[in-house]
Amino acid sequence: MTLALVGTLLISATAFAQDDKSKRPSPPVKVAETIKSGATVSIDYSSPSLKGRVIGKDIEPKTGVIWRAGANEATVFETSKNVQVEGKPLAAGKYAFFVLCKENGDCELIFNKNSTQWGAYDYKQAEDALRVTVKSGKSANSVEKLTYTIGKDGHVSLNWGTMEIGFKVQ
Repeated sequence: MTLALVGTLLISATAFAQDDKSKRPSPPVKVAETIKSGATVSIDYSSPSLKGRVIGKDIEPKTGVIWRAGANEATVFETSKNVQVEGKPLAAGKYAFFVLCKENGDCELIFNKNSTQWGAYDYKQAEDALRVTVKSGKSANSVEKLTYTIGKDGHVSLNWGTMEIGFKVQ
């Protein structure tokens, strides 16, 4: 009886630890801001670390490959009101957020209607709500953990290593 109880407790503790997303190597992070237009914009993502890996070679984003713009589940971009992303309309709602980087430094930002998918494995272009193209840039300082920021002015920035991808939400 005691052995069975100990076994049950160990299995329960293991199951709980697997459900505790904060214990993952790429823990979950959520950033949110109410921008000037009154819309609340949030990004819910898992934040991987470089750990000595080289972006584009050892780890995503890789040129020509759709990237979940984070780790684990797809990154979720949510807006409480209709907004404009880089001047193009995006309806209020939740979207899976993907990035497709090209050799010329352009990055296509993809807002996909299937916000509950795991990574980009089941990504379907037919479910895209919006695609916009921006130039990627380089920051002076390297960032170990992938980080998103949202400014009150609606400037959204993805930073990882020296890679910086910024876009405007209004």
